[in-house]
Amino acid sequence: MRTDGYLPIARYGALGDGRSVALSGADGSIDWWCVPNLDSPPFFDRLLDAKHGGRFVLQPDEPFEVERRYLDDSNVLETIFTTPDGRARLTESLNSGTAGRLPWTELARRVEGLEGSVRFNLVMRPGRRGNTVNPYRSTIGGRTVLHVEHVMALLVHSDEVRVEWSDEGVTGEVVVAAGERRTVAVVAGRNEPLVAPSIEEVDERIDVSDNAWRVWCQGVRFEGDDRAAFIRSALALKLLLYSPSGAIAAAATTSVPESIGSDKNYDYRYAWVRDAGYTIKAFLTAGLQAEAKAALTWLLDQVGRHGTRVVYTLDGDAVPDVRSLDVAGYRGSQPVVTGNAATAQRQHGVYGDIFETAACFVGSGNILDNASAELLSHLADECADRWRMPDAGMWELQEEQHYTMSKISCWQALTRAVDLADQGQLPTTCRDRWSRERDRIKDWIETECWSERKQAFVMVPGSDKLDASLALAVRFGFDGRERLVLTLDAIDRELGAGPFHYRYTGMQAEEGCFLACSFWMVSARAQLGFYAEARERYDRLAAALSQGHGVLAEMVDPKTGDFLGNLPQGLSHLSHLMALSVLNDGASRK
Repeated sequence: MRTDGYLPIARYGALGDGRSVALSGADGSIDWWCVPNLDSPPFFDRLLDAKHGGRFVLQPDEPFEVERRYLDDSNVLETIFTTPDGRARLTESLNSGTAGRLPWTELARRVEGLEGSVRFNLVMRPGRRGNTVNPYRSTIGGRTVLHVEHVMALLVHSDEVRVEWSDEGVTGEVVVAAGERRTVAVVAGRNEPLVAPSIEEVDERIDVSDNAWRVWCQGVRFEGDDRAAFIRSALALKLLLYSPSGAIAAAATTSVPESIGSDKNYDYRYAWVRDAGYTIKAFLTAGLQAEAKAALTWLLDQVGRHGTRVVYTLDGDAVPDVRSLDVAGYRGSQPVVTGNAATAQRQHGVYGDIFETAACFVGSGNILDNASAELLSHLADECADRWRMPDAGMWELQEEQHYTMSKISCWQALTRAVDLADQGQLPTTCRDRWSRERDRIKDWIETECWSERKQAFVMVPGSDKLDASLALAVRFGFDGRERLVLTLDAIDRELGAGPFHYRYTGMQAEEGCFLACSFWMVSARAQLGFYAEARERYDRLAAALSQGHGVLAEMVDPKTGDFLGNLPQGLSHLSHLMALSVLNDGASRK
């Protein structure tokens, strides 16, 4: 199941509580968990360091087979282990309480015997973060606890579970016969008093959490044959919504490579304006008004505080500079990093993302307040002033150029600004100016960015490069159906790989296919009226991605089908959700 100690990315399931996310492998090892927050240093980090990384293992001590699924409408994960001597069920949850998220983190694992008898090896060992910290144990109030820098953790367990403590962590065994139940959990916090719950309370909260997820899913608005798939991506996006602030993380991990052995490894545990905007629209599409409002408020607050930055921390601060860690990396892929260089970039796409989000929010029957309206009005003026400048583009490239998609995003921003002004949601003082600049941008794109030779809009004027993100121009409502269809055809020809697509020309040699691009292509074909073709494309994509547990990474190797990049990847899930929404709308019109 593992290669050189590393589990395939598709074999991980994600657990979450609105504050942190844990990745649980199909072999019973939790290999990633940042405590207490999504962007905190990892407590378990075997994902990036097979030999020395921290882990929380509950694994049968003899050969086993695995069946795995999420419980219906839930982020509680169930794994059935079958061994020569019996069968047992492992149920895992990052627990919440009856009143919502707990004020501490509680990673719970319940083992139930189904047939015969199964013996599990137990290992709970915190990571050392590239030998920058050393865990140690102490006894406080009669309880043994582990310390990892500022994090304190307690292992609680059923009486029948045998454990041994050391400074390295905990080892032991769990034995269950048919009808028996054992529970173990890690309770942790950072620089705070630690609650020491009974194991009975922890075990009960697994079911409380499962019920809370199912109640939440009842509020998801989607009817159709694809509801289960739609719900699964909505649940994954919910894991990335950082409840203390309303920020939406791009992913829950750092440095999972975009190609094995490459240096394209990034920290995605931050909030990008682009991802936040798209996710808010996805939440609104699903009828999740509370999540959308929280995320929009957070987004506008940060833009008001800092201006049009590309990315923020989950608490709304500037993202730290990139720093490399002395960690092995997933299957040897270096570097392993924290921080992200995108914070200093100029990206015109943020204008379109913010205005699209505001327009969708208003389009759902909601109202902008005066402060938000004034902020958006200033942003529209800024966009009208700056659209002729080069930028780093959607793909955050080092060389600033006049990227076609960036110009389309500026057109999108001013189009939405005019619409919002016409609806009385924005001041109308500069409405006519926005309208004129919008039309100038469109003329510039039509004149400068179309290639007769390629019969497509190209990535930058005068080049032969294609960009799969141009499929989004259809969703944004950019005019010119004939040219958009031809552009999609060119993207299929030059960037397609089976059901998948590379981001732009030249990436075939550097990385896997970007899942969001292929879902964008599905949406674009459907929105242009090619519903049967779009449905067939989606079905092929879904079949090719079926090896996972419903948790999508950033990319896939089109040759092997292996997942690549950070996970759960918000952009993959929200593009999947939006593709299903468009397909469902098309089916309802027939």
